[in-house]
Amino acid sequence: MKKNIFELFLDKVFNVPFWVKQVMYLKLADEMKDKACEEFLRNNKDDIFATFVPTITFKGKTELTERKYGLDNNIYNFLQCCLNEYSMLEISVNTFLSMEEIAKYYELCLEQNFIKKPDSLEIHAMAGYIAGKFRTGEYFKQKGIITVDQLQQAILAHREAQESGNPKRFGEVMVALGFVTEDDLKAILILKEESKKRFILDYNTVPQTDTTFTNDSQKYEEEIAALKDENIKLKRKMLQLLELVKRNGQQ
Repeated sequence: MKKNIFELFLDKVFNVPFWVKQVMYLKLADEMKDKACEEFLRNNKDDIFATFVPTITFKGKTELTERKYGLDNNIYNFLQCCLNEYSMLEISVNTFLSMEEIAKYYELCLEQNFIKKPDSLEIHAMAGYIAGKFRTGEYFKQKGIITVDQLQQAILAHREAQESGNPKRFGEVMVALGFVTEDDLKAILILKEESKKRFILDYNTVPQTDTTFTNDSQKYEEEIAALKDENIKLKRKMLQLLELVKRNGQQ
């Protein structure tokens, strides 16, 4: 892909009149504040999962070229985007996959050493959380917000709440114990739910590529249909692989 779809979309946004941008900025700022994301976005620009650019390894480049493992095409498309230095958001938009699906490909490629583990604890924790590898408590532990002892304390308190007939969600228990704030919890729950949605832009702006997309409309529709079918099959595979990853992590 010589120019990714999201850049084309941003070009259109940046070309609107400045007075329109002002209103867009204010409305977006209000929404980020309402969803408890404003402070994090302002103070942690390098730790935003959507802007993270995965680094492909030598093993990943070799597999992308030789394809000796015969993996799903979506995984090779993911690795190609990594080679092109696309961010997670750009990979999602260019492959028509949700951020949740991209996070699962990311975890699989990380497990196979096709991409490098990020330096950022937040990126690592968020990827595992969105992919379903980490639960809420494990996310905060991986991020370094809570300790192993605090996680065990929260697990015990959650179990006691369940047995007492006054069940609470695990996140609510951590907030009650003072381990995390309500805003911390609210932000990640919203992000996880939103990550299931696809962000598909105007198909007419899709650039030509040597992998999945084509300028021929009929072939393009056929390839999109095939991609959807691959997604269904891959979801089954990913669930099995993630279960193995979870079991290995618990051993």
